Amino acid sequence: MENAYLGAQAVQWFIEIQHRLSKRVILRNLSDEYINLIGGMDVTYLNDFALGVFVVLDRNLNLVSVYYSEKRVTFPYIPGLLAFRELPVLLDCFFQAKKQGQVPDIVFLDGQGIAHPRRLGVASHFGILVNLPTIGVAKKRLYGVCKNAPSLGTPEPLFDRNGDVLGYCYVPKPRTSPLYISPGHLCNPESALKITTKMFRGYKLPEPIRLAHHYTQRLRLEKLKRQE
Repeated sequence: MENAYLGAQAVQWFIEIQHRLSKRVILRNLSDEYINLIGGMDVTYLNDFALGVFVVLDRNLNLVSVYYSEKRVTFPYIPGLLAFRELPVLLDCFFQAKKQGQVPDIVFLDGQGIAHPRRLGVASHFGILVNLPTIGVAKKRLYGVCKNAPSLGTPEPLFDRNGDVLGYCYVPKPRTSPLYISPGHLCNPESALKITTKMFRGYKLPEPIRLAHHYTQRLRLEKLKRQE
């Protein structure tokens, strides 16, 4: 699917969907006082398959459960339209957890929230669909500008073209590149930053995403070994 082609008319159709959905994003203050279960999601790829993982942690960041899903990729890689590629496998993981009564109070996703050209990264799109607070934490900047380079532990606002704050650039560990933290849904940039900075345990990535990434890579390795 990496070389699959999506025509210009189809691309515009998906962009219009994002514009419409972005109007449903709710940005509001979110306290972590009542956050007891925390979700983390990540997706990796192997051949034509997406491998998704959803981890559930308690408020002390101890692992509670891990849910897996594997689906054939049906959408090509197009910057800005990543959600359409990843949502099928992410939603499958989430609904597995929901069947077990483990719906988290907040979900962290490896990707963008509103720090997106149409303010609808995968974290925002997912949050709208499941009606939960979400936060996007990305390793690369997709949209927005930090006027100053962030220093260790000192966040810098990520601005859009109108000067509105989309999120924050943040360096959690020495000698690492910045992360880009933005609200997905049902929280605002300040809440996203405050909550995310409490999720680090000495690694570059916040613990919910770090653990989800760990299990996607383990799943990928296990499948590679079975193919040998």
